[in-house]
Amino acid sequence: MSTSVINGYSKDYGAQVHAAYQRQGSKLRNVVRARSNVTGAIAVFQKVGKGAASTKARHGKVPVMNVDHQTVECQLYDYYAGDWLDKLDELKIEHDERAVLVNAGAYALGRKTDELIIAELDKSTNHALDATTGLTKEKVLAAFEMLGEADVPDDGERTAVVGWKQWSDLLQIPEFADSDYVGSDELPWKGTQAKHWLGTLWMPHSGLSKSGNVRRCFWFHKTAIGHAIGSEVKSEITYHGDRAAWFINNMMSQGAVLVDPAGIVSLRCLES
Repeated sequence: MSTSVINGYSKDYGAQVHAAYQRQGSKLRNVVRARSNVTGAIAVFQKVGKGAASTKARHGKVPVMNVDHQTVECQLYDYYAGDWLDKLDELKIEHDERAVLVNAGAYALGRKTDELIIAELDKSTNHALDATTGLTKEKVLAAFEMLGEADVPDDGERTAVVGWKQWSDLLQIPEFADSDYVGSDELPWKGTQAKHWLGTLWMPHSGLSKSGNVRRCFWFHKTAIGHAIGSEVKSEITYHGDRAAWFINNMMSQGAVLVDPAGIVSLRCLES
């Protein structure tokens, strides 16, 4: 077999990996502040404080706001997900092993992306109530008030990510799951795994941190977490004659950082 066949194979495989990564690999990538095409090992996110308006004397100088500017650095790390595919194995199996490796590699990198983001969310110390109950209506409203008091924008860029037990808790709240409150278009019973409620996109996630019987869920604004991308998901396939096998490698360079702690509220929920 001519080794040039790998060119078309690699291109097709890489496209499939990237599509799978975007489709099911990461749930949180698109709900945080992202910077693409970062050059170097560190990305810098800007954090700008609030300005204040005031009066001035007639013919006096306009008062200066002295808006605070800070920078937050995000370290990028390289991640790989590869596997072998014996040349003759392709003749012995009925399923499409390439498709299996496409999904396995993309999902592995997607889970890593979410792990990076969740690790930064875990740094939040803004707790809504305590951890002695599950996700109750009272706890949700307490978090809602905390976001409002912190002047977190209610601009459609808020996300709440909860565990599957907490998703079940939410289904017991009529204001979340009853069409009389949310309308038929936002019912969580239609098979979808995300819905809008209280101006926020709510979604379940299986990868949230758990300490003992306490699951850490979060309600945050998109700008509170920075996600830096030095290299999008890339794929390469090399043939190793000494192994009579293809090595199919997927890789990316990414990082995440907590930019604004005030934009995150942690909902610690008891799981029995």
